[in-house]
Amino acid sequence: MKKVVKFGGSSLADSEQFKKAAAIIRAEDSRVYAVPSAPGKRFSGDRKVTDLLLDAYAAAADGKSFDGILGKIEARYKEICEGLGIGDFDLGSDFAEIAGSLKENPKRDFTASRGEYLNGKILARCLGWEFIDAKDVIFFDEDGRFDPEKTNSVLKARLDKTPQAVIPGFYGCAADGSVKTFSRGGSDITGSIVARAANADVYENWTDVSGFMVADPRIVNDPQSIDVITYRELRELSYMGASVLHEEAIFPVRKAGIPINIRNTNDPAAPGTWIVESTAHQPKFTITGIAGKKDFCSVLISKALMNSEIGFYERVANAFADNGISIEHMPSGIDTMTVVVHESEFLEKEQRVISELNRRCHPDNIEIDSDLALIAVVGRGMKNTRGTAGRIFSALAHAHVNVRMIDQGSSELNIIIAVANDDFETAIRAIYDIFVTTQL
Repeated sequence: MKKVVKFGGSSLADSEQFKKAAAIIRAEDSRVYAVPSAPGKRFSGDRKVTDLLLDAYAAAADGKSFDGILGKIEARYKEICEGLGIGDFDLGSDFAEIAGSLKENPKRDFTASRGEYLNGKILARCLGWEFIDAKDVIFFDEDGRFDPEKTNSVLKARLDKTPQAVIPGFYGCAADGSVKTFSRGGSDITGSIVARAANADVYENWTDVSGFMVADPRIVNDPQSIDVITYRELRELSYMGASVLHEEAIFPVRKAGIPINIRNTNDPAAPGTWIVESTAHQPKFTITGIAGKKDFCSVLISKALMNSEIGFYERVANAFADNGISIEHMPSGIDTMTVVVHESEFLEKEQRVISELNRRCHPDNIEIDSDLALIAVVGRGMKNTRGTAGRIFSALAHAHVNVRMIDQGSSELNIIIAVANDDFETAIRAIYDIFVTTQL
């Protein structure tokens, strides 16, 4: 058994959290590679180290003093080292390098990556493991895109001769040799990359929650946890706003057939959530999860005999694409189709898009509806359960929520509904209640 473990920022926010992480790693000999994030918030109102580093970069880029900010960061690391009993561990040369870079040639990605880099060095010292700089083993191509095959080849060769190691998350090496970061939350991606290269049996992702919940706990009080979820279900929920795991972290391990186990650093005995390719495990409820996002627009295009016009859908899609607007959903009927887009992308360009639609498609009518929220009801159990959509409508009607749109794919894995922004939370609670609380 070989496991890769990734610890999020809240799990490494201070020395006490570091001790918990180290204890978790030492508890099983199978945990042989660790991927740390930068220190997160220690308490409400605290700042993440990455945010402080970006503040230092912004100050340097504006020609302002960054000494005070960098001093706070250095004090934070000193506190962590002293709390771990390694106060003699010298990071002075690393902070001198950061300061030198900020003075001479401030680089955003390099500066932002130093939180993970320093945490990686500290964790490696605590465990007595080898430290591998992610810049030496994770690569991006000339277009700035992650290079999975080069990375896998180089990283695998390095891990094959390194039985235990710490590889910091969030960054790698650009084509020109400089440091390049993933998007925020990218340490999840690094953990997945390392798991693939190590041919791990499990990728454990340790955070501050005991896995995925059926619904957002900020909306539903004390929601049920999800024991097992498939990659397809996770992809649907992540896309619609569920944020326990960076959605791009799915792909490297899915390709290698490696399951992910989401665990809680503060409750290591909890089994968490297993994310797998497929499973015979029956879900506790008809649905696996509910997630959603606000602030969408819908553009309803009507035209008689639309379905008989070859290329009609393509012309509609191009009217949006040529204006740099991504289409989120496109449910349709025989003579109608609805294009759902992000309101923030659409509003400034709406008249250009409408003009393009009229010029290219000659519709009978175009109607725009705004201030919409999309909610995804996801679950592999829905395929074999009759009346799922009817139960959703019933729950929403009982809660006095008007459904503005419904879109169900042929896979029967998810149902997308649109409601008014103001009804978003009410709708999620109503759906949760009928499928989970009452299990009608």
